[in-house]
Amino acid sequence: MKPITVLLADDHAVVREGLRILLDAEADIEVVGEAETGRQAVELTRKLLPAVVVMDIAMPLLNGLEATRQILKALPATRILILSAHGDDAYVEQVIELGAAGYLIKQTSAVVLAKGIREAHKGKNFFSPSIARRLQNRRENSFHGAAARSKKNAVRLTSREVEILQLIAEGKANKQTAAELGISIKTVEKHRQHLMSKLDIHDTAGLTRYAIAAGIIESGVQLTIE
Repeated sequence: MKPITVLLADDHAVVREGLRILLDAEADIEVVGEAETGRQAVELTRKLLPAVVVMDIAMPLLNGLEATRQILKALPATRILILSAHGDDAYVEQVIELGAAGYLIKQTSAVVLAKGIREAHKGKNFFSPSIARRLQNRRENSFHGAAARSKKNAVRLTSREVEILQLIAEGKANKQTAAELGISIKTVEKHRQHLMSKLDIHDTAGLTRYAIAAGIIESGVQLTIE
């Protein structure tokens, strides 16, 4: 039987090394690559075609949620498991909407992580027990109806706008952003102006605060992407 191929995406080398050691002990799982940024995760997934991607959320250049969206758009058969230190409901909701296979918190044991990978590979969804309980409780309380109503007023950003907003929040100048994304400085400036107009925020500090609050860099309010 062929092993389940896995790509690890986390910006901390020590975390990736630890995960690789844990998963290498599983006879039916093979780690085929590692990514330290969301952008690298997208590129390596396209190149290596792993069966499952284990993805962190808070990563530089491109956050894990947007990386997940881009991967599933390009390679819908790929199964993605979010493995994050943040268990916020807003992140979990976003993951479900994006079509990821599940969500595990980093306190998860090696046994649970391996099980999550196997279940994802089978086409099933898998969540850490604490998250699964919250999801069940919300269903029982008809949470999703209220959540759907609240999202009608959410600001919607395109994939490119999310990328540029994250780079702005990371302190990248327009020239650096253009080089990173392979576009012209004029195009970056145009996207920046669209962001400011759409969000009604007209300075870099304000955009940075919004990105942090929206969870692009750290946990906070949900950002809806399309």
